[in-house]
Amino acid sequence: MSKFSHFNDDGRAIMVDVSDKRSTIREAVAGGTVYVNPEVFRLIAHGEVKKGDVLAVAQIAGIMAAKKTSDIIPMCHLVSITGVDISFLPDEKRSKIDIVATVRCKGETGVEMEALTAVSVAALTIYDMCKAVQKDIEISNVRLLNKTGGTSGDYTSGF
Repeated sequence: MSKFSHFNDDGRAIMVDVSDKRSTIREAVAGGTVYVNPEVFRLIAHGEVKKGDVLAVAQIAGIMAAKKTSDIIPMCHLVSITGVDISFLPDEKRSKIDIVATVRCKGETGVEMEALTAVSVAALTIYDMCKAVQKDIEISNVRLLNKTGGTSGDYTSGF
């Protein structure tokens, strides 16, 4: 493909045609952080949040979000995802939970948006389940950590 654009010759939005691209194995890893106060961190860690197991629900929400990314991001292709894994890395000392989402597919376009969406929705789910206890929960640093596959090559962030 020589031209990547989300606009046609009339200046109107289009979805990029990837039909000429070669199908390859692709993987994207995204990350983000949720900061809570020490009390909320303790409630999450001990399974005492009244709405239920925060991280279990956030994990399912993140997986579901990866599968539905093309429904909410207008120019995103529907991708046949072959795997989604979401990890939570709690840090009690800093009252934070790092989220890492890994998404894989075999296709003509990558899964960066799916990984970023998975992290974002997992973080929002943590917020939703804990907002009755803490309103000022902070979600930050959602970013692509790395990606492999495709014609644009591999990418690794500085994080």
